[in-house]
Amino acid sequence: MTELPPYPPIEPSDFDLVIVGTGLPESILAAAASAAGKSVLHLDPNPFYGSHFASLLPDDLSSFLEKPRPSYPDPAAAPGGDDLATASVDLRSLYSDVEISSFAPETLEQHSRKFNLDLSGPRVLFCADKAIDAILRSGANQYVEFKSIDASLFYDKGGNLVNVPDSRAAIFKDKSLSLVEKNVLMKFFKRVQQHFSGDGESDRISEEDLASPFVEFLAKMRLPEKIKSVILYAIAMADYDQEDKEACKVVISTKEGMERLALHHSSVGRFANAVGALIYPIYGQGELAQAFCRRAAVKGCIYVLRMPVIALLIDKESGQYRGVRLGSGQDIFSRKLVLEPSFTVPSLRGSLPLNSLMENVQVKAKVARGICILTSSLRPDVSNFLIVYPPRSLYPEQVTSVRVLQIGANLAVCPSGMFVLYLSALCDEASEGKKILHSAINGLINLDDSKISESTSASTVQTEEARADPLLLWKALYIQELTAGQVETVSSTPMPDGSLGFNDALDATVKLFQTIYPHEPFFPETPTEDPEDDGALSVEM
Repeated sequence: MTELPPYPPIEPSDFDLVIVGTGLPESILAAAASAAGKSVLHLDPNPFYGSHFASLLPDDLSSFLEKPRPSYPDPAAAPGGDDLATASVDLRSLYSDVEISSFAPETLEQHSRKFNLDLSGPRVLFCADKAIDAILRSGANQYVEFKSIDASLFYDKGGNLVNVPDSRAAIFKDKSLSLVEKNVLMKFFKRVQQHFSGDGESDRISEEDLASPFVEFLAKMRLPEKIKSVILYAIAMADYDQEDKEACKVVISTKEGMERLALHHSSVGRFANAVGALIYPIYGQGELAQAFCRRAAVKGCIYVLRMPVIALLIDKESGQYRGVRLGSGQDIFSRKLVLEPSFTVPSLRGSLPLNSLMENVQVKAKVARGICILTSSLRPDVSNFLIVYPPRSLYPEQVTSVRVLQIGANLAVCPSGMFVLYLSALCDEASEGKKILHSAINGLINLDDSKISESTSASTVQTEEARADPLLLWKALYIQELTAGQVETVSSTPMPDGSLGFNDALDATVKLFQTIYPHEPFFPETPTEDPEDDGALSVEM
């Protein structure tokens, strides 16, 4: 049975909202509810902030992925009173097929406290996306700093990594594009700009074209295959093969494709120190959840880590949710409850009706994720960059894109001289996802001679910094289930999705907040807060 540390009783014991889990959606929700004047208790059974959006040490990440189901006291052992019954809550693992390999344990142990590994990477922020606006609007920007992602690369059909020409300057500098291709691309980007900024009806793309698949519109614009592929997968960030109607589970419409291009275009140059469209939080993406938690705490939210919820308190007569029982044995009452996605409520004790209680977490799909720790950069001239492998680029049966993000020590995620590589790809089956990630890793790293033997000394590893070919120190591959959040009396938040950014998670959080509190603004503006003040976001050189 899991041993819990002694805790004094939580006072008060009645709240407007109880939130369990400190992942990014839960933390944003806590900050928004606190800003709206609600009393919020924010719990997490883990000893760290971030839940499924956390940045962890290698050992902690391994433990989180492989941790056994905890065992807590039977909630029925302490009845809730004559008018209350208990409903057991269960925790299920949303990770499977975990493979963790260490090729230099002594070296990693020597530097173990210097890593911050993202559990749900690769993930970045577009400079102009809604997540940045929420950070500024909430005031969470006071607690997090960013650096620019220096380059975006695309794996072309020739097997080469080429720069993504995502701006006028990048197009002119790109030596891999012919003069004809540069002119075609410039004309297309001008057409996109006219659609959003033009006054006349002739400047706008027709409604018929906007409703059509984006891939068909690009063909209609007579873009070369190379340019079309770059736009679809490296700028619009399509997940599935848009050319294959049978394999493509999510077809991007022209309207959505144009909006994604506009987001990318408006992100370039928004912040003075950001060289491209993308930025990344210093110390890892787990800092985002912590920033919102700090903001919520300023507004009065109460935080308790290492505190599990073991049961729900249910009104015997109505079957409605009334509160939660903590692992410490204390009963906490609230009008609303939000659970992180690992929780399920499988049954109620006795024969009480379920009513609107959350019964099951809906599993939508899977995403294969990988993390590699390297001794040197994959490219000698840049530390932080994104690579996109479009569908069919690794092998013929590959139907989804693979995204790879390399982050260096200047973002405080690893020791100096080392680099962290994140990979992800959507999949239906674990074997399919593992195959995609293995293919991408094999294409980037020569595994035959890159692994360091366990007998290699730490000093030897440090002298390898100048090597052109990186050495693989550590690797983790795992399959994460994708779940949809539910909005009920007892609600749940979604798991990290397979996209590169945070907009889908933010949209789900906003929807949840507006459903729970339909008459409250989501982060009300104050006289001192200006979401248009881009200088309020710290992007370091």
